[in-house]
Amino acid sequence: MPIDLDKAFSAEPSVREARWTTRDVLLYHLSLGAGRRADTDPELRYTFERELQVLPTFAMVAGQGVSAGELPPMAMSMPGVDIDLRRILHGGQSLTVHRPIPASGTATVSSRVANVWDKGKAAVIELEQAAVAADGAPLWTTTMQIWARGEGGFGGEPGPEVAGSQPDRAPDVVLDSVTTPQTALLYRLNGDLNPLHADPSFAAQAGFERPILHGLASFGLVAKALVDGLLDGDATRLTGLSVRFAGSLHPGQSIRTSVWRDGNDVLLTSVCPERDGAPVLTHATASVRS
Repeated sequence: MPIDLDKAFSAEPSVREARWTTRDVLLYHLSLGAGRRADTDPELRYTFERELQVLPTFAMVAGQGVSAGELPPMAMSMPGVDIDLRRILHGGQSLTVHRPIPASGTATVSSRVANVWDKGKAAVIELEQAAVAADGAPLWTTTMQIWARGEGGFGGEPGPEVAGSQPDRAPDVVLDSVTTPQTALLYRLNGDLNPLHADPSFAAQAGFERPILHGLASFGLVAKALVDGLLDGDATRLTGLSVRFAGSLHPGQSIRTSVWRDGNDVLLTSVCPERDGAPVLTHATASVRS
């Protein structure tokens, strides 16, 4: 069995040093479409190094930039877990930012398998990461849910059920995020070189008609929409975001996000207008600072 629960849970957290530069932050923002109307609005707060602010979702790629010619791994591999990339999907993501991320810096990032849930035909693997700055202060905490097809049925716990709901009223605001056919090719330069997002033949083997956009790209696109459309363009006011990835998005399609705000708590849901409102993100919440 590719998943060895005892080995996964008993392993010491893996620790790495993450380093990033202003150039990495600029690339991340550009991969999410910042400055796409540079003739009328270059969005200098995202695209120019002077007074650059950092979207909190940059935490998901910080220190993971790649070099030209580097080959991606063909499996998700860590103690107790070894699964072919064709069998996994990114099921959900949560992020808490403990203080604004600097435009360049270093962090010590520890990673561990926090939970493995048995869903019958699949397993859900929860990976937890915590980053601390050089002074020992926490920077961010993330939890990633990986859906591993064909890895369930091992007699484990099914995990908690989280009910999704939305208020019985019109949303406070509706935000649109656009992508281009190039979006996935740009986003993968942040470090995720999974061929599912670039190679049509690999995507077909995984059951998709063509390459799909990274879930974390959708995560970042919605975060940027919240900052720009709800938080007056101030990225430091978005302190948390948690979502489930409910459907794939093809590069060139768009995301429409309905937002309900109650003080510093935000509920949201995202759909794809080009697919008759098919869900993209569900069970989604954000935390904001006034």
